[in-house]
Amino acid sequence: MLEYQVQKGDTIAGVTRQFNTNWATLRKNNPDAIGRSTNNGNWFLKEGATINLDNSFQKSLQKAEQQQAPVVSTSQPISIPRTQHKIMFMDETLPITSQPQHEQKATQEQVTEHILQPGETLWDLAVKKYHAHVKDIMTENGITDPRSLQIGQKIKITLPKSGEEKPVVASWYGKDFHGKPMANGDIYDMNAATIAHKEIPLGTKVELKNTTTGEMVQAVVTDRGPYVEGRDVDLSYGLARKLSLVKQGVGSLVMRIL
Repeated sequence: MLEYQVQKGDTIAGVTRQFNTNWATLRKNNPDAIGRSTNNGNWFLKEGATINLDNSFQKSLQKAEQQQAPVVSTSQPISIPRTQHKIMFMDETLPITSQPQHEQKATQEQVTEHILQPGETLWDLAVKKYHAHVKDIMTENGITDPRSLQIGQKIKITLPKSGEEKPVVASWYGKDFHGKPMANGDIYDMNAATIAHKEIPLGTKVELKNTTTGEMVQAVVTDRGPYVEGRDVDLSYGLARKLSLVKQGVGSLVMRIL
């Protein structure tokens, strides 16, 4: 069973999404790690609590383990994906997954190598620094337990490449969510240049254009959503205003990953 230590800014929606589980399962397996606000009745994860994740995410990692090459020393370069785990000192070796498909993909995308520093977490590297998915980094590097990572360990991370322009259906969200935590752990500012997307790695920069008016903005993916069928992107109120979408609420844009 995979264990995960709740970090500051973690949300229930973010954790369940990252580990392919659901609220009912998370709550049932971890009653001591979940609390409820007396002010508004909202459920939340207790910072520092350890939660058990016995779900499809763990099974997928176990499957990857079965395909791993022989164990090598952690002095060998490896790569990691997006999650909020603390790096601990452990005298262990980590296996490297043999993934021909990933190697072929890496030749088409930029790959960087990072040396783990004291206090760094997979979440910080994925979301704040390299804009990748924690889950992808773990799978690509054969990491099943982030706590086994060692300071000074080399990690390879595949960086997202700039994309072609793609039509998207955009909506926006404003004051009802202003001041509340987003999926990346930051507080939502309805006037900031931020957007929500269901899949693009948090921290990714994008360009959005209203082809009807010619208005164009740049934004950062900081949240998850929208969860309304037929919609691809949720804009902050500030961006919706700059792209002339406030009144109509929903509209067509062109988006490009920078």
